[in-house]
Amino acid sequence: MSEEFQPGQTVTGLYKTGKYIGELISQNRAGTHFVVKVLAVIKHPTQGDLHSPKSVDVPLFHERRALSFSEKTNIPQTYLKPFDGDIPEYGESLKHALEEQKRELQELDNDWANKSIETLETLEKDYFK
Repeated sequence: MSEEFQPGQTVTGLYKTGKYIGELISQNRAGTHFVVKVLAVIKHPTQGDLHSPKSVDVPLFHERRALSFSEKTNIPQTYLKPFDGDIPEYGESLKHALEEQKRELQELDNDWANKSIETLETLEKDYFK
């Protein structure tokens, strides 16, 4: 492992369009990616087609779920930062991230934002059933 990151260390990491708090599990052989176990959600992933941002006129408007609690994912080292603070409970962090994203989208008040809110509300029902 690099000097900056060690197994068991708590980090923040960007994965696709979401941001998470997690625990470093291991580093790949090339030293470029780390396996991170998700502990909390900071930012919920953006909804829609990432190749046509902020557009609803796309063949498929993607529903993007947050990574689940304890899910392990590979994150490039350049997208990791050490985290030093209290780790929120996963469910509460997910709820807060959803509420924050919906608040930001309501301020935009356009077709993409409205479709994103609709998608997030569907996800929210599934997350908290």
